[in-house]
Amino acid sequence: MRGTSLIIFVFILLSCTSNTVYKKPEGLIPKDTMIALLTDMYIASAAKNTKNKFLQNRVNYMYLVHEKYGIDSTRFDMSNTYYTSKIEEYNDLIKEVKKRLEAKHEVYVKLVDSLDSIKRKNVVKPKKDTLRRKKLKKSLAIPKKIDETEELE
Repeated sequence: MRGTSLIIFVFILLSCTSNTVYKKPEGLIPKDTMIALLTDMYIASAAKNTKNKFLQNRVNYMYLVHEKYGIDSTRFDMSNTYYTSKIEEYNDLIKEVKKRLEAKHEVYVKLVDSLDSIKRKNVVKPKKDTLRRKKLKKSLAIPKKIDETEELE
């Protein structure tokens, strides 16, 4: 009895997986545009949690991405649903998005490093002799003693 119920349970579990491939929608976004769109959407999503130049965070930049590509959220949802129904194609699409994000990350890391190195070069470092003289003056300074008579007055 237990073996039969286990086989039925496994059969039901395996038959519930969906392999539905949706019909190609009318306004499907092309793959190359979809890759660029998803790349910008991931960046916009990440930017939501960082402060902008006006020190504001929690700003939703997604509408700017939609405007940039001239699409609305409904068209994106239909295209995304279609591409996600083809798992292998969507996996390749996401891998390309990841490559582009990593490439952009490397560019910005190099940019930040170069800006940091420029800032380091512009910082005026005091000469070693100046520091030695200051330390010497402090160590040679004679502390002023307070007379007991002056305190009473």
